[in-house]
Amino acid sequence: MAEIVIDGVTKSFGPVAALERIDLRVADGEFLALLGPSGCGKTTLLRIIAGLETQTAGRVLIGGRDVSALPPRKRGLAMVFQNYAVFPHLRVRDNVGFGLRMAGADKARIASRVAGAAALLHIEPYLDRYPAQLSGGQRQRVAVARALAVEPSVLLMDEPLSNLDALLRLEMRAELKSVLRQAGTTTVYVTHDQTEAMGLADRIAVLRAGRIEQIGAPADIYARPASVFVGGFVGSPPMNFLPVPIAEGAADLHGLHLPAPKTSGHALLGVRAEDLDVAEAGLPFAVQVAEPMGSHLLLTGTCDAQRLRLVVAADRCVVVGDLLHVRPRRWTWMDPETGAAL
Repeated sequence: MAEIVIDGVTKSFGPVAALERIDLRVADGEFLALLGPSGCGKTTLLRIIAGLETQTAGRVLIGGRDVSALPPRKRGLAMVFQNYAVFPHLRVRDNVGFGLRMAGADKARIASRVAGAAALLHIEPYLDRYPAQLSGGQRQRVAVARALAVEPSVLLMDEPLSNLDALLRLEMRAELKSVLRQAGTTTVYVTHDQTEAMGLADRIAVLRAGRIEQIGAPADIYARPASVFVGGFVGSPPMNFLPVPIAEGAADLHGLHLPAPKTSGHALLGVRAEDLDVAEAGLPFAVQVAEPMGSHLLLTGTCDAQRLRLVVAADRCVVVGDLLHVRPRRWTWMDPETGAAL
């Protein structure tokens, strides 16, 4: 059992609160992504789980055992860092087996586990090479193989793909998901890249300023963001937000009658770029930028002086200056003062 429980964890650096009462549960075998912008506290939380930082308050449990006061080596976990952290003077074989040697494993067990991890990560041809003879993607595979070779109950990963180019990141993401599914290891993965989080994780915890803004399955967070921050951070392009007057539970916008919360005043209409359809009538959309994206065309323009993004078919003929009309197919209402979903 390798369930992780974060119970009321707070971390302060002097007067600065990096984390404020974080409560989080990661199920045995689950892949959880900690997602958020730089400085939101995600790496600090990962380091507290690892034992590399000490929380100011709260506790960390792994497999039902309180490990809050234990050093990293006694927590039954392994960590993969952003910069790979492979030893340049050791061959790949010795890098992968390093943790096992430090744990006092016998030669037969080390050889068996190194072979298994190397097969899982497809690095058997490189076992007798040195890291300097490998590409960035191959070195990252070595780092993951070394972590998995010790059969950790928990695997912690701190932006492990951020140093790779875009194509290699895509390849490694698919490979990593396959490998970790086979291994069945409980994984906590830190990233600021929402595409990585959406593609890899079973669940995502979105952090903002030391607090968890929303936690859920990737599809739920994307379709039903809990706040303006989440809608704007998760998704590429980010969700559009338009201020709309509401009266008696309905919004009337350029002839469109949209069901709305039972409130009066204004609310923010949150709608994804791909959830806006071009129509004969609807919201006026003045095209300012047209970006071919291969599979589609991304349009940026204005609606009632508000910035708006729209996705249309790649073969649609649109030029800067065109005036289109769009209708939302799906949407979310947000409170303009608190930013929370209504």
